[in-house]
Amino acid sequence: MKQDIGGTLSSRVILPLTVEEYQVAQLYSVAEASKNETGGGEGIEVLKNEPFDNYPLLGGKYCKGQYTYKIYHLKSKVPSFIRLLAPEGSLEVHEEAWNAYPYCKTVISAHELTGDKLKLREIVTIDISNDPVKPSDYKADEDPTKFKSEKTGRGPLQGPQWWKKCDPVMTCYKLVTCEFKWFGLQSRIEKFIQDVERRLFTNFHRQVFCWMDRWHGMTMDDIRRLEDKTKEELDQQRQVGDVRGMRGE
Repeated sequence: MKQDIGGTLSSRVILPLTVEEYQVAQLYSVAEASKNETGGGEGIEVLKNEPFDNYPLLGGKYCKGQYTYKIYHLKSKVPSFIRLLAPEGSLEVHEEAWNAYPYCKTVISAHELTGDKLKLREIVTIDISNDPVKPSDYKADEDPTKFKSEKTGRGPLQGPQWWKKCDPVMTCYKLVTCEFKWFGLQSRIEKFIQDVERRLFTNFHRQVFCWMDRWHGMTMDDIRRLEDKTKEELDQQRQVGDVRGMRGE
C-alpha cells in the first residue's frame, strides 16, 4: 500500500552580504562544496551547465538565466535503514535547476505555494553564527564567530542578533517541498530529508561567509571558468580516493 504525503520547510538565512555579492558567493561556494562532497565513487556529477532563455519562472517574472543538470551519487550519505531498503541505483538523485538570480527553481521545489501548502509550511530562521552544528561538520576556519574578512573588514559574527550590527545585511529564503510515497516510512523519511536540508543550509552558509576573501571581487566570467574547471575535477575525484563529506547515520 502506498500513501502520498508532503512536507514543506521554509528557511530564512540572514547574511552580512549584499544581494549582488550573494550571487557570486553562492556559485563559488557551490563549486567548492561540491568538491568537498565528492570522492570514492560518490558525489556530484555535472551533466549540463548552460544558459537558458524563454523559460518562464514565477509567473513569467523571470525568463532567462543558467540551467544545470546534476546527478548526486549518495550511497553512504543516507541513513543505514534507507540503504538496506533502497533498490540498486535508487540512491542517485537527478536535479534540474533554473537559476534566474535572485530566483531559482529546481524540479522538486517552487516558491509559488498553494493555500493548503502554505498552511503546512514550517518556517525556521537559520543563524549561521549561533545555531549548533554537528561535531563532524565543525571546522574552526569555517566558524563565523571567529572569522574576520581581510578584504571587507566584516566579522566576526558574535552575540545574539548579530545582524542588527551589520551593514550590509540580507535574508536568503530557501523553500523545500518533499513528498514520499511509501506507507509506513513516510514520516521518518520526510523528517530525515528536512533535517538534512537544514543541516546543509546551515553548513553551506557558514562557508559562504567564511570563504568571503576567496570569492569577493570575482566576476561572473570568473565563476563560469571556475565551474568548468570544477566539473573536470569532480569527474576525476568521483573515480578515486575515499568517500568525502557528510555521511548518513
